[in-house]
Amino acid sequence: MTMEMKDSGSVVLTAYHPHSPARIAGMEQSFVQDMPPSHSPASRKSLPRCRRINRMLSNESAPPPAFSRSHSQASMDSTSMEDFWCEVENIKESSEDGSEEGTLLEFKPADEGELEAEWLQDVGLSTLISGAEEEDGQALLSTLTRTQAAAVQKRYNTYTQTLRKKNRHAVRDVRDIFGTSDSSLTFETVPVSPVPSNGIQLPGQKPVWKSVTSNSCLDCGLDKGSPSITEELSYEVSFSESITVLPKTQEWPKNQRFKKEDSALPKFIVRKSRFGLTEVGDLSPEDMKKIRYLSLIELTAFYDALGVELKRNRAERVRGRENGLFGVPLTILLENDQKKVPGIKVPLIFQKLLLKLEETGLETEGILRVPGSASRVKNLHQELEAKFYEDTFDWDQVRNNDAAGLLKMFIRELPSPLFTVEYLPAFITLVEKISKIKLQLQALHLLIMLLPEANRDTAKAFLQFLKKVVANEGKNKMNLWNVSMIVAPNLFIYKGKRANQQEMQAAATTAHIVRLLIRYQDILWTVPSFLISQVRKMNEAAMNNSKRQLMFDKGVRKLLRRKTMERERPERPEGAVTFPPYLQSDIPEGVIRVYAPLHSKVSMAIQLNSQTKAKDILARFHCENSHGSSQNMSGQIQSLHEIGGNIGQHCLDPDAYMLDVYRANPQAEWVIKPKAS
Repeated sequence: MTMEMKDSGSVVLTAYHPHSPARIAGMEQSFVQDMPPSHSPASRKSLPRCRRINRMLSNESAPPPAFSRSHSQASMDSTSMEDFWCEVENIKESSEDGSEEGTLLEFKPADEGELEAEWLQDVGLSTLISGAEEEDGQALLSTLTRTQAAAVQKRYNTYTQTLRKKNRHAVRDVRDIFGTSDSSLTFETVPVSPVPSNGIQLPGQKPVWKSVTSNSCLDCGLDKGSPSITEELSYEVSFSESITVLPKTQEWPKNQRFKKEDSALPKFIVRKSRFGLTEVGDLSPEDMKKIRYLSLIELTAFYDALGVELKRNRAERVRGRENGLFGVPLTILLENDQKKVPGIKVPLIFQKLLLKLEETGLETEGILRVPGSASRVKNLHQELEAKFYEDTFDWDQVRNNDAAGLLKMFIRELPSPLFTVEYLPAFITLVEKISKIKLQLQALHLLIMLLPEANRDTAKAFLQFLKKVVANEGKNKMNLWNVSMIVAPNLFIYKGKRANQQEMQAAATTAHIVRLLIRYQDILWTVPSFLISQVRKMNEAAMNNSKRQLMFDKGVRKLLRRKTMERERPERPEGAVTFPPYLQSDIPEGVIRVYAPLHSKVSMAIQLNSQTKAKDILARFHCENSHGSSQNMSGQIQSLHEIGGNIGQHCLDPDAYMLDVYRANPQAEWVIKPKAS
C-alpha cells in the first residue's frame, strides 16, 4: 500500500508498508513533527520486533534469512521511517550500557545583541565592534555585493541599537562604515552580473560562462537513463543576488512527506567557466578562511532574500578528551595524528574504519542498518583505545557490522557535532522553510563552505564512503533513502537537553538533508567562483592598504634617501611613464614563465593564447622531460599552481584557460608540483 502527500514545493515523501491498515495508521503518526519525544505508540510496538530481527542478522556466523520478495519490494520496505527509529533505539541502548561516554552540550541563552556581535566576529568584522581600523575588515567590506552589504548592515544596526538601549559606550554610525552621507544608506558595492547563479537565465541575456569541450561540466545527480530533468548551475553570480523574486514565505505542513525514490531528485550540471572548477582543497588555508567569512555573509544574505530567519545555536564550549580515539575533538585528534603522519587531514582511526568497511563490508547486506553485537563493539572500543597507536590491534577480528557500529559511534561521540552545534538549526531550516531543491542545495553548499577544515575534510571522507555504499545497493540492499535514514540520527541528534525533542521530531527532515549531502557531494566540495572572485578583490584591497601603510611608515627614511636616489637615477625624458616592476621584466605580454622544481627542466617560458589550457602546459613539460624526469616525481600527480598576486595558492583545474587566469592575476607565479592530497 502506498501513501503520498504533496505540497507546492513538489517534494513528496511516499511511505510503503506491506502491513495491515492499523499498522499503517500507526506509522503515519510517527511522521508528524509535533509528536511526543518517544514517538507514537504504534511505532514503539514495532521497535522490539525490529531489534530482534537485527540481532538475529547481526550474528554473522549464521546465514541471513532468505527473502522471497522481489528486489524492488525489499527496497521499498527498507525505506520506511521505521529504520530511523530503530537506529535511534540502537543509539539509546549503546548509551545506556555505558559503551558511549561523552559530555552533554549545554546551551546558554544569548543576551540581546550578543548573537549579532558573535556573527560580526565570525564573518571577520570584529573591527565593527572594537572600532579599530583593521585592514582585513576594510578589505572585506570593500568586496561585498549589494545583498551582502545589506545583510551586514542589518546585523550591525541591531547590534548598535542594542548597545544604545543598554547605555553602553558610543558606537560607530553605520554610515561611517559604509561610507554613506545620508540616511538612505546607498552602498558602493561590487557590481554583479544579471545572470542568476541558480541556472535560470533571464530573458534577453546571455550566460557569462563559456562552454568548454571535454570534461566541461560537473555531472551530479542520477545515473544515465533516469527520468529526472537535468538542470544547470552557474557559480558566476552570488546566490543571494540571483533571487529576483521574493518567494512567498510558506512553512511546510508538519506532517510533510518527502518523495524517497531516487528519481524524485533533480540532476544538476555545473558548467565550467573559463577558469575551470576549484575544490576546497585547491586553495590555501588563508584563502579558505576568507571563503568562510564570505560564505557566512552570503548565507545570511541568501536567507534574508528568501525571507527566512537564519537560526543559530549558542553552545557552551565543551572541552573533550585530549588523548585517545573516541570523544576527542577533531582538531586535537588531528594534532596528535600529524605527529605520526605529517599533513594528514582525516583522523587515522576514522580512515582505518572506512578502509576496513570499503575492503570487506560494501557488499554486506544491511551494512550500517544491521547493528553489530553491543558487547563486541564495547570490547573492540576498549581494545582500540589501548592498542591502535601501538599498531598491535588485530583488524581481522572485526566483523563488518561491528566496524560500522564503531564508525557511527566515533561520529556520535565527537564533543561537537560533525556539522557544528552553531549551525545545526540552519541545516534543519533549509528543508523546513525552503521548498525548492535547487535553493536547498545552494543553502547547503554555503553551509559546507562554513565548516572548519577538520570537520569539512572528515565529512568529505564519510560522504564519499556513503556514496560507495549506495553504489553497491544491488548486493547490500541499502539504497540512498535507506542509508540517509540510518545516518541521520548519528549526525543530527546530538547529546543535550533538547536532543529527545526538536531533533528527533525532524526525522524525515534530517534524512532528506543527508540524502542531499550524499547525492550532490561533488557539487558541495566545489568552491563557487563568485566567492573566489571576492577573495581576489579582498587580497588586492589588503595589498593596497598594506602598501599605503608601508609608504607611511617608511616616509621618513624615504625623505632621507631621496637626494641620494636622485643623484644616482639617470635623467628621464619629459613625459616618460614608470611601469610597475612586473611589467618592466623581459617577459612580454601573454607569456608566462612556469617553474617545475621536480622536473629535470625546471623552467620554461610559454606563450599563451585564447585556447591554452593548464593541461596543455603540463603535457608540454611532460614531453620535454620524458627522458630525464626526476625520481621525486614517481607516483605523484602533477598540477599547475597559481601562487601569489591576488591569491595565496590555487591549484588550477586542468581545463582552466590560462590566458583568462593570467589576466585575472598577472602578478602570480606559476609552479608545477604535486597536488595536495
